[in-house]
Parts: sequence; structure tokens; C-alpha cells
Amino acid sequence: MYLSKEAKEKMFAKHGKGKNDTGSAEGQIALFTQRINHLTEHLKNNRKDFNTERSLVKLVGKRRALLDYLTKKDILRYRAIVKELGLRK
Repeated sequence: MYLSKEAKEKMFAKHGKGKNDTGSAEGQIALFTQRINHLTEHLKNNRKDFNTERSLVKLVGKRRALLDYLTKKDILRYRAIVKELGLRK
């Protein structure tokens, strides 16, 4: 797989509450962002890979749903994660 266990633990430790906190919204948003960036690079080289394109669209929708949830739950956490990851919205 393109992302090792150690890299995921480091990502969850940075964005979540700890390295084993895989359920926090911030950790999942960070993981989805990493996967979205990876799939975007893949699609730049493989324009006709429609299965990957569909997966990318689904991931973007999942991330958007988590960001909407975070907006309703705690706007400060939402602003922090958007700024940290450099998301547009």
C-alpha cells in the first residue's frame, strides 16, 4: 500500500488526539486528504482510469461530509483543520 502503518500513526498523532485515535474527525479528514492527493496524482498520468475517478469523487464526498459535521459541531476545530491541511473551503 502507498501509505505505511507508521505514516498513518504519525498522521493521526499530528491531526488527532493520539496515534491510536483513528476515529476523530480531524484524523479521518487528514487521511482522506492524503488519499485524495495520491489519487489525483494517479489520475494525472492515467486519464481514462474511471474506477479511480469514481473512488476519488466518493472520497471527496466523504471528506466534505466530515467537514460539514465538524462545522456544525465545533467551528474552531473546523477552521484549524482547514488551515492546517490547506483546503480551499
